[in-house]
Amino acid sequence: MIHFDSFEGRTIAITGASRGIGRETAKWLGTLGANVALGARTEDELDEIATLVEQSGGHALPMYLDVTDEQSVLQFRDACVEQFGRVDGLVNSAGVGTFAPVLELSTDAFEQMLSVNVKGTFLCAKYFAQQMVQQRSGHIVNISSIAGTVALPGGGGYSASKFGVIGLSRVLQVELRRSGVQVTSVLPGAVNSSFWDSLQDKPDMASMIPLSTLARHIIYLLSEQEGAFVDEVTIMPPFGIL
Repeated sequence: MIHFDSFEGRTIAITGASRGIGRETAKWLGTLGANVALGARTEDELDEIATLVEQSGGHALPMYLDVTDEQSVLQFRDACVEQFGRVDGLVNSAGVGTFAPVLELSTDAFEQMLSVNVKGTFLCAKYFAQQMVQQRSGHIVNISSIAGTVALPGGGGYSASKFGVIGLSRVLQVELRRSGVQVTSVLPGAVNSSFWDSLQDKPDMASMIPLSTLARHIIYLLSEQEGAFVDEVTIMPPFGIL
């Protein structure tokens, strides 16, 4: 079970915090009294989730964040530490996906997925881990996807980027664990979120993982169960990937 008192005074930074997995995780962390640093590019939606976090009992720091921009990531990290004194967890949930057969996928779309999903995870993990190593504690949760291990037609660029997140996470695990910093890859199957809004032919949303369910799994990982590190978790809808 989640230790509900374990988040009082703890600081969790979330990328992609204005929508989807990031937003839902922030909302739940607010109910647990956490300090939540919220990073995203959509500032109006950021203000909205910051208000929800504050109203539910947490403390929010909303900031514009472009995970592909090194200076933006540094400013987000530094503001988080300045405001709250430390950072106990990072949820890398910023991500994009464009779906088309490889022969039809545009180079721009492919490069965007690599930039946001892989480079963005790299930059945020790198700079937040520097702070965590100084503290000798911290937990980075990288949101990958089952597409990072399973070949899905139309998902060439997305799968490549999520394979990259898994590979990066495994290297970070080896490099950081003796510094007291845990790195966990979360590999969800299909999640019922705004991720699918751009698709004309949507799969059955009702059979997907509810956002609240996935958020609670992420929070459980962050709740610091002692004596073991969790390197990788696959979370699937009841009836399979989609």
